[in-house]
Order: sequence, then C-alpha cells, then structure tokens
Amino acid sequence: MLGRPGEARPDLSGTARLLGVGTAVPPHSYTQTELLEIFAIQDSKIRNVFTNSAIDRRFLTLPPEGPDGRRTPESQGELLAKHKTQAVDMGVRAIEACLADSDARASDIAYLCCVTTTGFLTPGLSAHLIRTLGLDLHTSRLDVVGMGCNAGLNGLNAVTGWAQANPGRLAMMVCTEACSAAYVFDGTMRTSVVNSLFGDGAAAVAVRAGDDVAPETPPGPHVMGFESCVITEAIDAMRYDWDNEQSRFSFFLDPDVPYVVGAHAELVVDRLLESAGLRRSDIGHWLVHSGGKKVIDAVSVNLGLTRHDVRHTTGVLRDYGNLSSGSFLFSYQRLLQESVVRPGEYGVLMTMGPGSTIETALIRW
Repeated sequence: MLGRPGEARPDLSGTARLLGVGTAVPPHSYTQTELLEIFAIQDSKIRNVFTNSAIDRRFLTLPPEGPDGRRTPESQGELLAKHKTQAVDMGVRAIEACLADSDARASDIAYLCCVTTTGFLTPGLSAHLIRTLGLDLHTSRLDVVGMGCNAGLNGLNAVTGWAQANPGRLAMMVCTEACSAAYVFDGTMRTSVVNSLFGDGAAAVAVRAGDDVAPETPPGPHVMGFESCVITEAIDAMRYDWDNEQSRFSFFLDPDVPYVVGAHAELVVDRLLESAGLRRSDIGHWLVHSGGKKVIDAVSVNLGLTRHDVRHTTGVLRDYGNLSSGSFLFSYQRLLQESVVRPGEYGVLMTMGPGSTIETALIRW
C-alpha cells in the first residue's frame, strides 16, 4: 500500500520518474470557421459539427492548393508520405524540447519509444528519429503503432518498465501524430466528425529511475502504477480501416463512444486507486485525454470531476483539438507550467481509444 496524502511518504526508490516534457506542432493553424471555408463546406449539419466542437483552433498540414485555389485531393501514398515527413519533423522538435526541459542531451537517450497511429512506416519512426537526431547506434527502441489515442500510456508503461530495469539511464517516449495524414474528404457525416476533431502534434516525455540520489535531477513525479480496461463489446466503435470507395484508410467513430467510455471510467480508475489505498478525493490532479467534448463530459460526470479538474484537458481540446496519443502530455505540460503542484500530491493520467480501451496511470510528486 502506498499511503494517503499526509501520511509517511512511501518508499519510492527504484520507481521511474517523469523528468521533463516537450511538445511540437506544425507551423500553420486554422480556426474551425476557416476550415469550413477552405473546404467549402455548406451542409448545415456538418457545419454544426465543426462549430459546436468546443475547439477554437487546430494545427494541421492541409493538402496543397490547386490552380483554382481549392485544396487538391491526396492519394493514400501522398498521405503516407505526409505522415512520415510531419511525424519525423514534429517528433524531433518535441524530443529536443523535452531534452532541454530535462537538462539532458541527445547522447543521454538510451531507450526510445515512438507512438503513432496516423500512418504506417517500416522501418518505424524510431529508426528515422535515431538517424535524424544522431543518437547512439546502440539505442534500444520500440515502435507502438496503430493502438490509437490510448497508446501514449501503453507506451509509457513499457518505457517506465525499461527505466526501472536500467536505473540511471535515460528513456524517452515520443507520441507523434500527423492526424491530417489520416483525413478523408468525401462529404459524409462519418468523415466530417473525424475531420472536425483531430489536430497534428507531438509530445515527448523523459523517464529515468534511480534518481533519488542525484539532487541535480529536475523534479518530477514518480510513476506508481498502471491499470487498463478493454471494452471488447465495443471493439468496432473506434477503428481506422480501409475504405474501398475512397481507396484509402479512414477513421470511424461510433456516436455512442462517449457513453461507453464514461460508463467504464469508474471501473478502471477505482481499480488503479484501490491498489494504492487511495480514494478519488485523494487525487489532486487529473490529466485526461482530450478526446472530444462529449467524451470529456461523460468521463467527468462518471468520475465526479469538476471543470477545474479537467481545465487542462478542455484547454488542450480548445487550442489544439484531439491530438490522439500525445494529448495527455500537452495537458501535463500545462499543469507543470502552472507551478501549483506540491510534493506528496497524486495525479491520475487517463487516455481512451480503440478497443474500446481506457488506460490509466498513477503518479506522485
């Protein structure tokens, strides 16, 4: 048992710590109204989806303009090329920002985990990032591909495990998602819901175990444990599969996703906290994936969270849209920038995605 706030501090030696975080986005951003005009969307129902999304602006890499000024359709090959270019570029910048925040150098990275869902690449992004950043050729690596918006915590689970098995060595996870490389513009409500929601972005976090004896190490929370919940009866509710009519991959979101996720949120969070002898009221900081307004509302209602509890979640959604696997790290970065966290406080990280899946992690400062 880890103990409640105010009790004697538990033995945290050997646990992995989050040392720093860095984010990156493309150079261009657009309001929802600008996107409606750029793609000449006139359907009132689709326009309402965009304007009622609780999103003000998103960073995207849009298709090039044709001679008539309209955006030209992109083939699946062009979309995959966009994914590679943007994911590598954003991933490099996010890692560099994370290294600066962690007071570390690229040569310190001994393990690199790359998370993405917005494209497929062999060799994986990890190999391209190792080459671009000039990392040690013996850097251990892992690519987590196709798991969706929940995958950041799946990757973090692996990274903290490696760090604990290799104390003193620096591990890095980067979630880099070029969501605009997964868009289909066919005028249907199915694709319009997706096109109204996702944005491009990357986020990296540095992890190391055994730093308690190194006072010069930047402060950061210890990762205490993980819990998962796979809702198998909703396995098709969120999927990224091949669209024969469009001859490309297309993402699908079932309208009932928010309610399915919300209904299972208590199950996995209570299981996470029970293992630590905690209650929800003991948690000072909630960092929930910015999955969309309805998803955030459903999770908040079922967990009894206030608007203040999810202020970073809703703020990231407003300013960036749904950034898929890296969204929760954008929220984590905003929490750190507030400088309100006190030693001994607990936080819960929570991501949701295809499976349908809810992933959680418990951290303590």
